Amino acid sequence: MKIAVLPGDGIGPEIVAQAVKVLDALRREGLNIELEQAPIGGAGYDAAGDPLPQTTLDLARAADAVLLGAVGGPQYDQLDRPLRPERGLLRIRKELNLFANLRPALLYPELASASTLKPEVVAGLDIMIVRELTGDIYFGQPRGIEMRGGERVGFNTMVYAESEVRRVAKVAFDISMKRGRKLCSVEKANVLECSELWKEVVIEVGRQYPEVELSHMYVDNAAMQLVRNPKQFDVIVTGNIFGDILSDEASMLSGSIGMLPSASLDLRNKGMYEPIHGSAPDIAGRDVANPLATMLSLGMMFRYTFADAAIADRIDGAVKRVIAQGLRTADIWTQGCERVSCSAMGDAVVGALG
Repeated sequence: MKIAVLPGDGIGPEIVAQAVKVLDALRREGLNIELEQAPIGGAGYDAAGDPLPQTTLDLARAADAVLLGAVGGPQYDQLDRPLRPERGLLRIRKELNLFANLRPALLYPELASASTLKPEVVAGLDIMIVRELTGDIYFGQPRGIEMRGGERVGFNTMVYAESEVRRVAKVAFDISMKRGRKLCSVEKANVLECSELWKEVVIEVGRQYPEVELSHMYVDNAAMQLVRNPKQFDVIVTGNIFGDILSDEASMLSGSIGMLPSASLDLRNKGMYEPIHGSAPDIAGRDVANPLATMLSLGMMFRYTFADAAIADRIDGAVKRVIAQGLRTADIWTQGCERVSCSAMGDAVVGALG
């Protein structure tokens, strides 16, 4: 198993180091894991003048899976847009054709009080958001800022080809078949032609899955329903920008954005695995970040790319055990629990692997 390790910026190196502890423990057990590290984002710009250096891209292409930390930092905000850390992240997704982003929002019972919503609203929460990742307004052309009528005008293009919608819809339906067989497609078809096509294609794909209950919801209503009655959802499928926003909203249902992992997959289930949170430069280097989303992302790697459910269950189970033991990083700490550092939480998960 060849894994490209891309720590990135801010808290990225700290949280990735904890996931590497798990991989090292598995290697000591005899698992054949090969790790190689490379810079991306701001670290890539610092090393090679490019947020996605060619050597990093080559490593990611040669690897079976990619483990990513986070990218970005205020020191890079004045760079030309193509050189900013976030462009490296968008490019690697596009270059590896990682079109399907899986973002589970799962609430551990012990963290119900850490959510900003009432425990009875979020208790038992278990949602999977499937976000299309390589199309939509983030990649659409034309885009830019230009002078029109004596003033600056910024513009971006929201565009989807039906083949792009069809393939991510199939991923979402397949996941629905393994869960509660309920799929909600989120778009804005009442005002956007792009969303009108999205809805039509999802309905067409749905005819191949008569066992799945398919529903449709406008994105503004979906945002409201996620905080009003989140447990009505099982699997949500949506486009790139809507999925970006809704999955960050869903993260707070689980108590902290530091708890949510993600997987970005290609057609053959090669994937890049990362927490959904950012680089948090304000706490970088202080050993206080929550590494659990990164470690849970590692679990998703073994589940989806390496098809090793036993290892995935061990990693997920270890995270559950440390939470049940009352260990908490600062973002999920509540009265009566033990506050621990990022590195101490990593050690605890390794110790709980069983």
